[in-house]
Amino acid sequence: MKRLIAILLCLCLMLCGCTAQPEKPHDETKLQIVCTSFPAYDFAREIAGDRAELTLLIKPGSEVHSYEPTPKDMIRIQESDLFICNGGESEQWAKTLITPELNTIYMMDCVDTVAEETVEGMETHGHAHDHEDEDTDHDEDSHDHEDESHGEQDEHVWTSPKNAMRIVQKLCDALCRLDPENADDYQANTASYLASLTSLDEEFSDVTANASRHTIVFGDRFPFRYFADAYGLDYYAAFPGCSSESEASAKTLSFLIDKINEEQIPVVFHTELSNEKMTDCICEATGAKKLLLHSCHNVSKDDFENGATYLSLMKQNVAALKEALNSVSYTHLRAHETRSNL
Repeated sequence: MKRLIAILLCLCLMLCGCTAQPEKPHDETKLQIVCTSFPAYDFAREIAGDRAELTLLIKPGSEVHSYEPTPKDMIRIQESDLFICNGGESEQWAKTLITPELNTIYMMDCVDTVAEETVEGMETHGHAHDHEDEDTDHDEDSHDHEDESHGEQDEHVWTSPKNAMRIVQKLCDALCRLDPENADDYQANTASYLASLTSLDEEFSDVTANASRHTIVFGDRFPFRYFADAYGLDYYAAFPGCSSESEASAKTLSFLIDKINEEQIPVVFHTELSNEKMTDCICEATGAKKLLLHSCHNVSKDDFENGATYLSLMKQNVAALKEALNSVSYTHLRAHETRSNL
């Protein structure tokens, strides 16, 4: 049935003047797994190893929130043995391609989700997928910020290693059902990977448990809601995680600058593939250090070719977070030097 659907789709595209041949032939001896995003791709390759041929639809270095599938992508999805997508508003396009015959995993369905929120000082206009009359039910204990509003579910579920472990187990279960002959291999790979994720979780827990502060600041979008909740962090940022904006207003910049100076925050974070202009502006005004906290939503082409993984990027985040939560701020040092010179 899947093959028939793919053929019909291909014929329709040809009638519309489109060509839709896959970029390379399938290895019929391996499971065909198609993933929309880097986290899904990386989790799947850790579990499947060389027993699957993986396709990553959203290419390294590209903007994840504005992705639209090509005709070749549509064929790949329909011919796959397993389609792994995140779900949520930014992947509404995927739902139009999913049929009952297509084995599909939504990563958002593997965990307990929370609503995307707007915290004090954050701009709300320019959201990548704004909606009116959304269900705003939310666990009241999940965060403790004043002046917050709730809307659709936050999509960045993988940013918490605790969630990553749940997703990985669900992927393992799916692969074992699809390919029971190799279930022992999938389970062994999963056990090894879960041990690494557990160690990563413990490292983040240790950093936050021994930190001198528990507030982080982003001069950027904030896709770390699940991460912040998992490790008891408060945060301020220019935009929500799925904002389409890249430049903040003077009011937002002023708020973040004042907050950094008031709370003596030593580090301002930016996310991967950002133009970093807002972060640079804030750092210049405050003397704070600019650091990357990688959400792993996508990677650069160079990082991908150099073998970057969820684990390797998150290990870098451990060091960055430790510096942000324990360093003495430039403002504090400057004030101390002034007092010493009196």
